[in-house]
Amino acid sequence: MTPRGGRDDIEGLETLADGRSVVKVRIRSPAEGGEANRALIDLLARALEVPKKNVRLMSGATSRLKQVAVDGNPAALSAALRILTSTGRKQPKE
Repeated sequence: MTPRGGRDDIEGLETLADGRSVVKVRIRSPAEGGEANRALIDLLARALEVPKKNVRLMSGATSRLKQVAVDGNPAALSAALRILTSTGRKQPKE
């Protein structure tokens, strides 16, 4: 996650130097007082069309690299994530 990234957006997949694949996300909010983490949860909830209570930050509260858990229908979440991380993806609803 990139705080103060100029916009709230899911930019796609990125492969880290260690070979792990991650979802690259930009957040407008600063990384102060948990603002960026709350904005991340809001963005993911809107993008995946689930309630905010279904998105939880599991680790990385003070790191750019985060782990989140999303409760919901696995098939629907997987399909939505594939669309969001591909070229020409749909944008999250405002």
